[in-house]
Amino acid sequence: MELSDKTAREIYQEVKSNPARAKFGFGNKAALVNVDPQKAYTSVGEFKTAYETDPRQMEYINDLSKKFRALGWPVIWTHVAYMDDASDAGVWGTRTDTPDSLQNIKFGSRRSEFDDRLEIDRTKDAVYLKKMPSAFFETPLQSLLVWHQVDTLVITGGSTSGCIRATAVESLSRGYKTIVPEECVADKHESFHFANLTDLLLKYADVVDVKEVFEYLGEQ
Repeated sequence: MELSDKTAREIYQEVKSNPARAKFGFGNKAALVNVDPQKAYTSVGEFKTAYETDPRQMEYINDLSKKFRALGWPVIWTHVAYMDDASDAGVWGTRTDTPDSLQNIKFGSRRSEFDDRLEIDRTKDAVYLKKMPSAFFETPLQSLLVWHQVDTLVITGGSTSGCIRATAVESLSRGYKTIVPEECVADKHESFHFANLTDLLLKYADVVDVKEVFEYLGEQ
């Protein structure tokens, strides 16, 4: 194992700037998967579990969603919420039981609500409830992507080290070109954020500046 005194951010920037780094690239048709941009994770100052990395994250997600809709391409939103007795939360959700715990994101609570800044089109967008990290796990996402003949997933939301990573790994495993716009994902601490961006970049996805996604969309 290589040892280093560099920060996670420094290692990420080093990997990202490597001109020889191979890319998966964009395919012929993409879907936008916005993973859990809900108040439990976005309302900084209200909930301990919330975080912000790029202050324009929600703006970028809204703009991407508009571009995808204009192309007639799928826009998907996921969120987590659990029953009052947490009997649907599983091992992942019930490891702890405090007011900030995952299992206590209850149906109808503020923590379960999407961020107020988001512009969700309930007549065109797909909204999926999920119980586990990956947006694919026991949701209709795969069927939707097959129906729309999608070969590329653009993934936004949070957290980078949790549900973004889980969704990206499963996306690649299912044969999709996987794109993570850096400004559109966030985490609680920069160490977790950049370490996982590095891992995604090296193994599972293209981590790109959001402008690259807009350029791709503009070419369609």
